[in-house]
Amino acid sequence: MKKVSRKKFSAEFKAKVAIAAIKEQHTVAELAVQYEVHPTQIQTWKKHFLEHSSQLFSEKQSGEKQSETNEALLYEQIGKLQMQNEWLKKKLQ
Repeated sequence: MKKVSRKKFSAEFKAKVAIAAIKEQHTVAELAVQYEVHPTQIQTWKKHFLEHSSQLFSEKQSGEKQSETNEALLYEQIGKLQMQNEWLKKKLQ
């Protein structure tokens, strides 16, 4: 029996195909031929893209908050290390 291997597609490729399907400038059948992907797969990617596109904006906002929190923690850590460094300098003299 012949072993069938599945193609692996990058997230960028899936997004590109899904966006092309959403634009509806070409039929799904035309896109399937163009990108060498089954039409059902294109429909699945399009549906997934549309269902999860709102998360893109909510994740960005929470990501910004997360980076601010990380930045504050890093500055706090830098301050502690500077204090320890000064203390060690005094002890060595």
